Parts: sequence; C-alpha cells; structure tokens
Amino acid sequence: MSEYRDPVASKNLANEIRKITTREWNIMEICGGQTHTIMKYNIEELLPEEILLIHGPGCPVCVTPLEIIDKAITIALRKDVIMTSFGDMMRVPGSGLDLLSVKAKGGNVMMVYSPLDAVNIAEQNPDKKVVFFGVGFETTAPANAMSVTEAKRRGLTNYSLLCSHVLVPPAIDVLLSSPLNKIQGFLAAGHVCTVMGYEEYLPLTEKFRTPIVVTGFEPVDLLQGIYMTVRQLEENRYEVENQYSRTVVKEGNITAKKLLADVFEVTDRKWRGIGMIPKSGWKLRDKYSEYDAEKIFDVESIEVAESPLCIAGEVLQGLKKPTECAAFGNECTPEHPLGAPMVSTEGACAAYFHYKKVKREADLN
Repeated sequence: MSEYRDPVASKNLANEIRKITTREWNIMEICGGQTHTIMKYNIEELLPEEILLIHGPGCPVCVTPLEIIDKAITIALRKDVIMTSFGDMMRVPGSGLDLLSVKAKGGNVMMVYSPLDAVNIAEQNPDKKVVFFGVGFETTAPANAMSVTEAKRRGLTNYSLLCSHVLVPPAIDVLLSSPLNKIQGFLAAGHVCTVMGYEEYLPLTEKFRTPIVVTGFEPVDLLQGIYMTVRQLEENRYEVENQYSRTVVKEGNITAKKLLADVFEVTDRKWRGIGMIPKSGWKLRDKYSEYDAEKIFDVESIEVAESPLCIAGEVLQGLKKPTECAAFGNECTPEHPLGAPMVSTEGACAAYFHYKKVKREADLN
C-alpha cells in the first residue's frame, strides 16, 4: 500500500487542489475508515482553508441503534445461547452492559472472524442456540446472507442472525434533504461500492445536483477523491465519478447482489444519532424467518432512549464538529461513550479524541 501513502504524491495532489479552488466548498466523507485516515495523516492540514471536510455517519458500529445492542445483550444473557460477533461489537455499550461484560458474568459470548464460523459453532453445539450479531453497511452483508443460506443447506435449526444492516444511499438522501444541509459534495465509501457498484448514486446526483466520488481509504485515494470532487464543483458539474477503479465497477458484484436480494428485503431502519430513515436497511425475508433472531427470541419491542447530553445527530450530519459538544472528552470518552460517533474507533468523535490528543501531546513534547 506504500504507493497510496506516498508523501510526494499526496503533496502534489494537495497542490493541485489549491490551484483549482476558488471558493469555499463543504465535502462529506461517508465512511468512518476515511475519517480515521483523514485524522491520522492530517489530511485537512494539506488542504486549502476553503475546503471543509465534514465527517459523515459512515461507521456501521456507530450507527447501530442502542436498542439493537440491548437486544443482543438480552439474548446473550440466556443460558441456552452462544452469542457470536466480530470483535468491534464486543465493547460497544448498550444502555447498561456490553457483550464483554456479559461474557465476564458467565455468558457464552464468542468472537468470530466470519459468520460462517458461527454456523460451524452451531453445527458443533446442537444443544445450544447460536446467534450471529450481524452489523454493517452493504460491505459485510453478503457473508451474513451466505451464513443463512449455508445454515439452511446444512439443515441447522439452532442458528440465527441478529441483523442490523444499513444502506448508504437513503442516508445520503436524508442528509441532502435536510433544510440545514450544507454538504456540497460526497466522497462515497469504496468498500460499499465494491459490493453494490455505484448505479444507486446516479439518481442522487441528479436530484440534488451534488457530485459523488467513489473513493478509497488511503491518503492518496482521499486526496484524489477530494480533487475530483472540487473539480466538479468548480466546473458546476454533478456526476458520479469512480476514484477507486482498482476495486469498484459500476454494476458492483453481481453474484453478491443476487444473494442479497434472495436473503434480504429493504426495511425502514433507525440510525443511532440520526433516527429512523425510510428504506435504509435490510431484514431477512419471510422465507428465512426461522433464522431471524429478533423473532425467535421475541426482542423486537425493545426500545432505548439516547443520552440527552450527546449531540451525535448534529455531528453525523456535519452541522457541528465533535469538539463543539460539551460532553466531548469529559462525560464522553472512548472508554465511556455516550453517543454514536464515540462508540467505535472509526467514529468521528473517537478519531478526534485520539488523534487530537496525540497531536496535543506531540506539541507539548
């Protein structure tokens, strides 16, 4: 990956951005991984002061609703259950506990590297009900869908999926529809488009006259994506362009999309810190309802209120920076997060907390 972290190429791209920038532009990066790179490599400091980067709601762990975490914890506390998930979900707090705390209390909670690992665990433990807590954007959905079809192929009746998948295009629509919107261009998440392609973004560019550039995650990727976005804005164009062409094609992964269409159907989904976004998520189709953990364990009705101290909704919409929150670094830290952007290391507040702290300490030394 060294060529995509080349400091000379990065500085050259930054210079090209300066040359073409004639006015102020507000650009939102969708993905938390992109935010993480921007903060780690101080990309904002390379840009002209006219360019404002807005950190979007692009960490799937961050936008997983608090009640979904509580549903997972409620299920994990059962003696007849083995709860499985990826490591990044283990420390995400619900309204009281997190999954690691459940494990410490004697709950059977296991970290896995693939949902197919959870299917194998179900096959090896027929006396237990094995649940995979599946969270993410379109990127992780194919593997989760495959786990359901594989469990069905093996005839397993003790495997289920607690599904919390969210879809990026409807969130962009909501952000741009807001009367408070100040976003003028988007850097779309390359890994999402690797699965889905970018055809779904074409109507959004037309509807809102806003450029969208599919962008990767390394410094050179991001600077090139910013350059392509600024060039469109300066030329009064609004198109979908593909910076991440080494991975993304317009139609996406056709095989993966067919699997997703078979297993999932679109549903309204609540985004933590933002609220309900119509048709912004996936749920299991009725023909796979015997693998739906929410129905099996009767946790569909659980609802939880967010902390009133948190301004996550304003941060995730780009209306405020994390440091403008009174709780930031005080009541709200990565060890004790109050809201969505501090929950995961890829969240905007967590990135600000970590990298701004590192920079402050470096300045003191």
